[in-house]
Amino acid sequence: MTTTPTPRPLEGLVVVAVEQAVAAPLTTRQLADLGARVLKIERPGGGDFARGYDDTVHGMSSAFLWLNRGKESVELDLKSPEGREVLERLLAQADVFVQNLSPSAAQRAGLDPAAVQRRHPHVIACAITGYGTTGPLASAKAYDLLIQGEAGLISLTGDGDVMAKVGISIADISAGSQCCTGILAALRHRDHTGQALPVDIAMFDTLAEWLAYPLYYADYGGTEPARTGARHATIVPYGSFPAADGLVLLAVQNDREWRRFCETVLERPDLADDPRFDSHATRMEHREELEALIIARLSPMPVADVQALLTKADIAQARLNSIADLAEHEQITTRNRWVPTPSPVGTVRTLLPPWLPTAPDGTPPELGAVPAPGEHTTQVLAWLDTINPTAEEA
Repeated sequence: MTTTPTPRPLEGLVVVAVEQAVAAPLTTRQLADLGARVLKIERPGGGDFARGYDDTVHGMSSAFLWLNRGKESVELDLKSPEGREVLERLLAQADVFVQNLSPSAAQRAGLDPAAVQRRHPHVIACAITGYGTTGPLASAKAYDLLIQGEAGLISLTGDGDVMAKVGISIADISAGSQCCTGILAALRHRDHTGQALPVDIAMFDTLAEWLAYPLYYADYGGTEPARTGARHATIVPYGSFPAADGLVLLAVQNDREWRRFCETVLERPDLADDPRFDSHATRMEHREELEALIIARLSPMPVADVQALLTKADIAQARLNSIADLAEHEQITTRNRWVPTPSPVGTVRTLLPPWLPTAPDGTPPELGAVPAPGEHTTQVLAWLDTINPTAEEA
């Protein structure tokens, strides 16, 4: 019996992207996963520079694999009249345009949202910039590390006097996620009103939004959260604790859990009402004493025994895995989260997105291939000629 694939929500939507690196490609890959046709404009002779970030996937960049599944690659020289003409013809057919050029480069090229929408009022025109198009840092170079620093994220990350950047491109990821959300909302608005709203996203703004919890804590409390490694800045016990053969992560969020933790895990019910530990505030004040008690109890025990006690007490807990462990994590392998994906270096595996409509038997839709540079230029130009011929052809 043949299963009919479930249509994806954005099928029929055309997205044109002048993109590179992470933030904009992440936006459009999410749209491609949801069924949109994404036409990725790449410069001749190299394309998106993320193609060269590494060569770990049988010679292909792992970053490019992550960000570009399901897209069509079209090589255009946007500095040439011919390339710009093709781009304009593509925009005439597009529903969404995404770019992450610098504000000045976008304005010089006439690809900022306002300019694109003057020429193509039906297009939801999107820009991702570092700091926005106004303000004293509007023209500053903006890479993920720099945004993490400017937004204060690095000051929160690390342990004690040692600061650290987040180990993934979190400013790019926050911008790509927020841009995708903005596009979906703008599409909904256009469906209802006929008006195409621009979507203008600053990486700095999106990371500031994600930092609102510690921001409010510092702004209203007068002190900044301390750098505490794997521990929580304001909740105890919360973090990693040594067992005899590894580390266990655990989190006690409220006084009910604290009482169960004392009774079942520590086997010290008296500690639940100890004045040093009977509230969030007192546990924070006596963090070192409390953590010493926990370590003394847990460190002689194997990880499996610690986890069994925590489970018995209904305390949230997890292992401290490596990225290598993630590839074969049981939540990925038993739920079939890996899918085969065609690419220029052969079939590779990529992760399913967190949500997609599936067929009644649970089969996910086909998500498309990772494109080679310019792989779809000829067929996209032929498609354009059938629906929007040039003046000479007309």
